[in-house]
Amino acid sequence: MIGYLKGTVAGVQKNTGNRVFLTLEVNGVGYDLQISPRTIRQLPAIGETLQMFTHLQVREDQMVLYGFGSHAERELFRQLIAVSGIGTQLAIALLDTLDLNELVQAIVTSNTAILAKAPGVGKKTAERISLELRTKLAEWRKQSGVSATPAMGIKPALQEDVEMTLLAIGYTSTEVMESLAAIAQTGQLSNEDPVETWIRQAIAWLTSQ
Repeated sequence: MIGYLKGTVAGVQKNTGNRVFLTLEVNGVGYDLQISPRTIRQLPAIGETLQMFTHLQVREDQMVLYGFGSHAERELFRQLIAVSGIGTQLAIALLDTLDLNELVQAIVTSNTAILAKAPGVGKKTAERISLELRTKLAEWRKQSGVSATPAMGIKPALQEDVEMTLLAIGYTSTEVMESLAAIAQTGQLSNEDPVETWIRQAIAWLTSQ
């Protein structure tokens, strides 16, 4: 299993199926990684050093290496392709249509309308993604122990949605609890505010630390 590759950017190209491939040169070997079109905007110039997290798909007739800019994005990709009926290209389409935060929030809050914006994702597929992944994220949240100390003044359902989103995009359980406690103390938000607002505030607090 190849966890990540670190090398220099050798080139980017699209094939006839509009799939995007990044060639990363590592110790004299060029690796072709399929990436989402959105990832192109995050790439450094040709010749610059880059680290990409990877997922290797092995089939009888071919091997495909997928590249991701962060560990959290790679893990969400793996969660998506584990959903019944979701293949690698549909998962890439979701990651390309929505940024990581938006995609996780849509799953956690069961916002199927946003999920259905991705090409090839209909209403029923969006519902299946939200149902299956929300359950998995909830189990992951329990295993992490993040909710051992409820944040004062935040209703449990709201706290759960915020926690699952922050965990899924790579924050630790300690960071999640610290951010919620800090926001609750300010009194700027209430239980009536949308979960998306709480998530944005939590991320803003975490990035300012």
